[in-house]
Amino acid sequence: QSTWGQQASSFFFLLPRARYCTVIVQMATETKVLRKPTFVKIDTLNPGSKGVNLVVKVDSISTVVDKSRPDGFRIRIAEAVVGDETGVITLRARNDQIDVCQPGNTIVIRNGKIEMFKGHMRLEVDKWGKIAPSTEAGTFVVNTSNDKSAVEYELVRVQ
Repeated sequence: QSTWGQQASSFFFLLPRARYCTVIVQMATETKVLRKPTFVKIDTLNPGSKGVNLVVKVDSISTVVDKSRPDGFRIRIAEAVVGDETGVITLRARNDQIDVCQPGNTIVIRNGKIEMFKGHMRLEVDKWGKIAPSTEAGTFVVNTSNDKSAVEYELVRVQ
């Protein structure tokens, strides 16, 4: 005893749900092929670089901040000098990243980015990146003569 208008409204009400369920099923069965990461060298880094992958050796590390919050959480920030055969740069490591960055260790940095700090470059790894120990020891000697963090950059406005 329903009219065409009532049938049509119930049909359109169910249509988006059916489409939504179909999309979920397609996404669950679809396998995505990941591409291999491209690793770069330190001498190719410049201000504004992001999404960089590096294999570097830790030369030295120094603690910048080591505080405890009232809720018991401990905040640790350290700056490590890391490098490869083309140069060195300062890496800002936070909390658990510091444990991986010990002098002499070879580490793999995934999805790092360059942040500017007082006109100097700092390599940082945020929550979307990863710092992990390398599975194989680095056979390269760190080139400390090309320090990318020692170069001061200035923002020039073009009118």
